[in-house]
Amino acid sequence: MATIAVFVSSRPAAAARRGSWVTSWSASPQIATPRTLAAAGFDDQTLREIILPSVGGDEIRLEMTNVFGASALRIGHVTVALAGLGASVVPGTIHPVTFGGRPSARIPAGEQALSDPVRIHVPALQDLAVSVYLPGRTGRATLHSAAQQVNWVSAAGDHAAEAGSAAFTAAVPSWYYVSGLLVQSPEAAGTVVALGDSITDGVQSAVGGNDRWPNDLARRLDGLAGPTLAVADEGIGGNRVLAASRCCGASALARFARDALDRPGVRDIIVLEGINDIGFSADSDTEVSAAQLIAGYQQLITRAHAGGVRIFGATLLPFQGAGYYTPAGEATREAVNTWIRTSGAFDGVVDFDTVMRDPADPLRLNPAYDSGDHLHPNDVGYQAMADAINLQMLLPPSR
Repeated sequence: MATIAVFVSSRPAAAARRGSWVTSWSASPQIATPRTLAAAGFDDQTLREIILPSVGGDEIRLEMTNVFGASALRIGHVTVALAGLGASVVPGTIHPVTFGGRPSARIPAGEQALSDPVRIHVPALQDLAVSVYLPGRTGRATLHSAAQQVNWVSAAGDHAAEAGSAAFTAAVPSWYYVSGLLVQSPEAAGTVVALGDSITDGVQSAVGGNDRWPNDLARRLDGLAGPTLAVADEGIGGNRVLAASRCCGASALARFARDALDRPGVRDIIVLEGINDIGFSADSDTEVSAAQLIAGYQQLITRAHAGGVRIFGATLLPFQGAGYYTPAGEATREAVNTWIRTSGAFDGVVDFDTVMRDPADPLRLNPAYDSGDHLHPNDVGYQAMADAINLQMLLPPSR
């Protein structure tokens, strides 16, 4: 499929030196919802969490988060290794992770912690296993709910240094406490952040397949010769530009600094967000207008430019047939997409709407790309989205 970029500005991206730290993987933190495993927390257990680096290197750092914890988080032991089958890891690849030279860490409520550098060869696009031992009661856990990945919780005890899977008795669909992987990459010239909702989060993609559109974008970038970019996925299911919700995270406006501008190596941001603002407010007294969404985008653009970061707008996908579709919401979507395409406010445009719509019925997703809920793409659709991005729009001009 041909790439589509309606407009690209000449604004230079923030300079990034090859070999510096980039964000090779990320997961936006969320607060635990009531009556869930995250709300109950953990006690004398080890988590084994599977993550996919978008770029490789020989040195990493882990970002651990207690942003939404109600009390200080005690971490007893952390390791990183190449992931094996299920909850196992590749023998001989387990590396200890330290914090200020110590194997344990205490992270205050509302805070994050960055590990010391760890010397380990990390191949691009090969799963890593991060094992985190929690020696006491954690209380409410900070998590990323829809991992689209099977992760593991152990029986009692510290099993972080074990290569086998026997101790990891429970499979879970979320990531807990791990929110970022930094890599010192000789190939990456920076990080592109994908900021969005469940479509960017890869909902309805194959669990464990790493088939979100940001993963597909990372594979395209990895296939190029010369300098590339890391890709950080900052999608949250149900997320909105303007409003927060307990289920679906802080608004894009509220989390923009933490999840985008402050990401190590960031040079480009792609924003695909707004359909939930439209859909969740349909037929309500607080129905979101196109003007309100546009004002929200303008705030993001201003803040990105103030930080020397380029920001690209993605048009909203068709959603007729989805549970919250209304004709009024469709009119708002079309008005928003027209502004994204024609205003010149963003540094460039990725026209996902044109790529993903049904040629015979442009208010609906193309059936070949529809997961079945008429809102989220399937794996083929996510690949089509990644293929629609003009890589030259993102890459350093030296290429």
